[in-house]
Amino acid sequence: MRSIRPSFTVRRGRGARRRTSPLPAAVALAAALALTATACDSGDTEAGGEASATSATGDDKISIPDDIKDRLKEHGIDIDKWKDGAWKNWDKDDWLREAEDFVNPIIEDLWDPDRMREAEEPDKDVDAGDISGDAGVTDPTPAPVEAQAVQAAYHDSVPTAGKVFFDSPEGTMVCSATVVADPANPGKSNLVWTAGHCVHAGKDGGWYRNIAFVPSYNNDAMETVELESASREEVAPYGVWWGDWVQTSDQWIEQGGATGGDGASYDFAVIHVTPEEGSGGKSLEEMVGSALPVDFDAPAVQEVDSITATGYPAAPPFDGQKLFQCQDQPGRLSLTKADPTMYRIGCTMTGGSSGGGWVATGSDGKPALVSNTSIGPVESGWLAGPRLGAEAKGVFDEVSGKFAGQ
Repeated sequence: MRSIRPSFTVRRGRGARRRTSPLPAAVALAAALALTATACDSGDTEAGGEASATSATGDDKISIPDDIKDRLKEHGIDIDKWKDGAWKNWDKDDWLREAEDFVNPIIEDLWDPDRMREAEEPDKDVDAGDISGDAGVTDPTPAPVEAQAVQAAYHDSVPTAGKVFFDSPEGTMVCSATVVADPANPGKSNLVWTAGHCVHAGKDGGWYRNIAFVPSYNNDAMETVELESASREEVAPYGVWWGDWVQTSDQWIEQGGATGGDGASYDFAVIHVTPEEGSGGKSLEEMVGSALPVDFDAPAVQEVDSITATGYPAAPPFDGQKLFQCQDQPGRLSLTKADPTMYRIGCTMTGGSSGGGWVATGSDGKPALVSNTSIGPVESGWLAGPRLGAEAKGVFDEVSGKFAGQ
């Protein structure tokens, strides 16, 4: 039996495939109990078996009080049904939308190598009609910059990079993400930076489900055919880390969409993660050995000589299994006069690179995360990301403060 952990846990059978408000007290209280369930299934996406909570010693079973279960149901979580596949119900009435409603029970072994490999990139494209040159300041479209493969091992080259996996109504999805430093927990950060559209559907939906981060995914740059027989440890050498809290901007929640530029200037998110399995007490930063500071006072576009964008592009001609980078001097992109001007660079990376970190020399003269991939044209050639400012800092500070000293 497993010991109590600060998140829900539902175990799958090994053969299975396929806004600023604090976490409500009911959810927080129930999160002190770990749920385990074993299952043997035939390879479909639903795990069977009975769930039970265990004591810290693992010798005695602890029943979850009915009042806690009832309060969890108010947030769309019926533990018995969720573990049996109820998370796949995307009925709009049950799709959690508001910031304070985010819950993400761990389902152990859900993200196996096959599911990770087959995850698709989410749509977030724009076309010429989404860009109004006279609405704000927009520089000429940059020349495409050919994405360069990152040298393996990725942990040696870009130790903070990784993938975010999640489930949406369209199926299993994937984005890119970055381990970022947490001033409230120096040297022990459990924070990950990505795009808002990688965690929340925007104005027409709610929070995605089964959100998990895998640092240094496919660390040795194995070919796709090799990945088909790779173990989970080879695919995710630094473990699978589940989001136990996520925040994005109010603007993304209220305006964002799967296509077009709405909400793109505020298309960022911060995930606080916890390990699916034991990490020996190490934080994510300690596990990967690095975390990038975030610069919320980054230089204006004209003052930035170079930005490097990193990600796992998944749309053709890429397959999402390898890490790439683009380096270019940014220009300005304005989608509406009311929204902040975005950074834009030439880059041939495609969908799947969304959420990946943009690194430049920060205001203190050192490398820092200054943006993330948000949008690109239907036909690849450039990428744009939000310039991080007060709104981004507010989101970050809320998540950092919530877990201060933990």
